[in-house]
Amino acid sequence: MIELTKEQVSQFNEDGFLIVDKLVDDDIVQQVAARYESIFRGEFTSGVLPDEVNWQEGRDSAELTRQICNGWKGDKIIANVVLREDIGRACATLAGWPGARVMVDNVLWKPPGARPLGFHQDNSYLEWLSPQELLSCWIALDDTTAEGGTMEVVKGSHRWGRFPPASEFHGPEHYRKEMEAAAVKIGKTPEIVPIVVPRGAGSFHHGWAWHGSGFNDSDNPRRSLVVHCMSSETQYVPEHLGQGTGKIYGRYKRMGDNEMDESHFPITWTKDGRRTPQLQSFLEQDAH
Repeated sequence: MIELTKEQVSQFNEDGFLIVDKLVDDDIVQQVAARYESIFRGEFTSGVLPDEVNWQEGRDSAELTRQICNGWKGDKIIANVVLREDIGRACATLAGWPGARVMVDNVLWKPPGARPLGFHQDNSYLEWLSPQELLSCWIALDDTTAEGGTMEVVKGSHRWGRFPPASEFHGPEHYRKEMEAAAVKIGKTPEIVPIVVPRGAGSFHHGWAWHGSGFNDSDNPRRSLVVHCMSSETQYVPEHLGQGTGKIYGRYKRMGDNEMDESHFPITWTKDGRRTPQLQSFLEQDAH
């Protein structure tokens, strides 16, 4: 179970990110990592296709970082991590929310030689949400190294202000370019911190913190699972559904209200002890 101290919360508020030594037990890490080859072949044990399948074997370039979004919908082993109550509680605690729900997960695999993911601010893609906020838990499934294309975060950059979504995300040559341009614009010198941790460890990062990852110049893969949480009280902003990731996730907006449907954006923790009621039966249900 993840238990954050007051000192860790204070450090997160100062830096915009927090490295945590142990997020997932080693046996769970092995179970999740073992699913990667299958899901990137398009084999989803739940029978449900994730919302974004940005890389598939035989279809996409081997040079690109492999990514699937909302893998929890397609695989129960992944779901058992993404939907954990303590991850939701930790995200809500760091963000100052009354509760947390999952907005999206990222299943990421960067093989040796794979290209970068461009630096960006997560919140910049979310004008279709109110509040326009994410807080994310990044879990390493392999030991990470600076030269192995691990995630990098710019210390204190959550206080730089809002910038437009990155124009290049998958595989840019100059993956820090837009972050560096933002730093020049406001007169900052970026302090870039690589998240170098053993497997099972990871970090939390603020939705306005600049982050990305470089080339994997090592001989080892870099696999990770990211849980992006939003406030349990988040609602749609209908006039902005055609912007950012709203083009994809706006499909789940219900007629007649702006509430987030818990079948697609489940609540994992609130201060008053609430979780989406169907979560336990969903997690226990056999794959089809």
